Amino acid sequence: MAWRFARFEKRPVDGHLPALTGLRFLLALWVMLHHLTGPGMRLDAVARTWPHPVYAFIRGGYLAVATFFVLSGFVLARSYGSGGWHGDRLRRYAVARFARIYPVYALSLALVAPFVLADRASGKPGLIANYGLLLQGWTGHLPVGWNTPAWSLSCEIFFYICFPLTVVALRRVNPGVLAVAACLLTRVLFAVGVHDEWKPLVHFADFTMGIAAASLYDRLLQARRRPAGYWFYLPGAALGAALIAWPELLPGGVDLNSALRPLNAMLLVGFALGSGVAARALSSRLAVFLGKSSYAMYILHVPVLWWVRRWALDFSDAGYVALVILISSVVYRYVEEPANRYIRAWV
Repeated sequence: MAWRFARFEKRPVDGHLPALTGLRFLLALWVMLHHLTGPGMRLDAVARTWPHPVYAFIRGGYLAVATFFVLSGFVLARSYGSGGWHGDRLRRYAVARFARIYPVYALSLALVAPFVLADRASGKPGLIANYGLLLQGWTGHLPVGWNTPAWSLSCEIFFYICFPLTVVALRRVNPGVLAVAACLLTRVLFAVGVHDEWKPLVHFADFTMGIAAASLYDRLLQARRRPAGYWFYLPGAALGAALIAWPELLPGGVDLNSALRPLNAMLLVGFALGSGVAARALSSRLAVFLGKSSYAMYILHVPVLWWVRRWALDFSDAGYVALVILISSVVYRYVEEPANRYIRAWV
C-alpha cells in the first residue's frame, strides 16, 4: 500500500502544534488513572476485575512520564534548536524554563504544607530541602509521599541545564543515528554502573529521543510532499499499547521503557504532522485548553487527593478526576499563565 502524502504546509509562525498540546491532557489523565488504581486505592479492587490488557495498560500510566520527557526534548529542539547561545538568549531561556515549572510547583508545595508539618518522618528538614530544590529524582525512593509525581521535575531541570550544550553537539547528527543512540543509551548507562534510581541520567535517553524526533519532523516539513501523520501515530500507539499489555513479548535484555522510546517518537512526529481523526480531535479547542492545563493536573492531583481525604469528601473517582481537571483549568488560567508572563517580563 502506498503512503498517502499531504501537500507541504508551512509551519505556524509560533511553531504551535495543537495535537501535541491535546496529547498532553491524555498523558496526564493516564498518570492519574495509574495512581487511582494503585494498591489501597478505591479503584484497585475494581481494576483487577478488568480484562488483563485494559488493567495492564491503566497500571502502565507511569510510562506516560517518559513520553512527557520525549515531548520535552521535541518541543525544546523546535523552539531553541537553531541559532547561537549568546548571553541574552541563554538568560531568556533559563527564565522561561523556570517560569514554566516553578510557579505551579510552588503552589503544589503550599497545598501539601499542612501535611508536611504534621508528618513525623525522621530527617524532615532534609526531605523538605529535597522537595524544594527538586532533587527527588536523584535520591531514590523517599520515605514520604507528599507529592510523588514531582520527581519528574528533577529530570526536567537536568534536561533544561544540559539542553544548550546537547543541542549544539547534536545539531549535525543524522536523526536516525541519534534515535538509535537514544534507544541504546539507558542500557549503556546501566552497563557502566549508573544506578536505576538516578532518574535524570536514566531518562536522558528519552529527552534525546525527543531531539531526534524534532530533527526528523523538520526534515519531513522541508520535503516537497510529506506523509500523513497517521502513518506514524497509529502504529506507534498500537505497538506501544501491545507492549504495555504484554511486556513478556520483549526479548531478554530489552527493558520496556527503551522499547517504547522510538514508538513515543513516532507518536509525536505523527501528531505533529497531523491528519486523521485522532489528530483532529486532539487539535480541538477544548483538547488544546485541557492540554495547556495538563501540567497543573499532573503536579496538583496528589495534593488535591490529600485534601479530599482529609475532608472525607464523598467523591467518586470520576468526581475526583473532574475536580482535578476543574482546579487545574482555573490554576492554568489564573495562576500559571499570569505568573509565566510576569516572571518573563520582570526578569
